[in-house]
Amino acid sequence: MSVNAERLAEFISDIERAGERLRPLGALPLEEFMAGEDNQDIARSRLLIAIQAALGICYHVCAQETSHVPRDYADCFRTLGKAGIIETELAERLAAMAKFRNLLIHVYWETDFRLVHRFIREGFDDLDAFVHEVARLV
Repeated sequence: MSVNAERLAEFISDIERAGERLRPLGALPLEEFMAGEDNQDIARSRLLIAIQAALGICYHVCAQETSHVPRDYADCFRTLGKAGIIETELAERLAAMAKFRNLLIHVYWETDFRLVHRFIREGFDDLDAFVHEVARLV
């Protein structure tokens, strides 16, 4: 089997649309971002969408391109790194992002929006790099 280009394109589109909404929020000074509850709500929602879409890509690519079944979200990205599909360092940063996603979902009442803001400013480039690397598969 091979990677489904249509499915990949849908996930990539979700990440790109989330990025369009997130980048302006990441450009805000931290104080301004923290002062706006709507900013925080949009950031959490769009960040979750982007991360979930990246996980969708990850599991699809793992299923089609590797013989390993990931044991959790972080392991999914590490599997792609070990298979040489994405850079190992990127895989580790994305694994940390997957763990951050779990906090946003399962411990949402303790969300540190300073970390959300920092991720948008510094970490969204990792999602862009991931999209670029997996897009080579089609």
